[in-house]
Amino acid sequence: MTITQLEYVIAVENHRNFVQAADSCFVTQPTLSMQVQKLEDELGIQIFDRTKKPIGLTEVGNKIVIQAKNIVNEANRIK
Repeated sequence: MTITQLEYVIAVENHRNFVQAADSCFVTQPTLSMQVQKLEDELGIQIFDRTKKPIGLTEVGNKIVIQAKNIVNEANRIK
C-alpha cells in the first residue's frame, strides 16, 4: 500500500469516474486503474462498485476512503 494509491482512491471517490480522477492526478487512466486494482488485490476487498454509473463505493470501500483521507492528511502534515 502506498500513499499514491490512497490518493488515487480518494480522487476516484471525489470524481466518481476513473478518467476524471486520473486527469486530476496527472496520470493516465490505465495507470490509476491498475494502482487501485493492486490496492484492492493487496487488501482482498473491492473498494468501488464499478457496475454503477457514476462509480460508487462498496460498504468496506467507504471505510477505506475515510482511513485513506486520514492517512494522506497526516502524510501531508509531515511534509
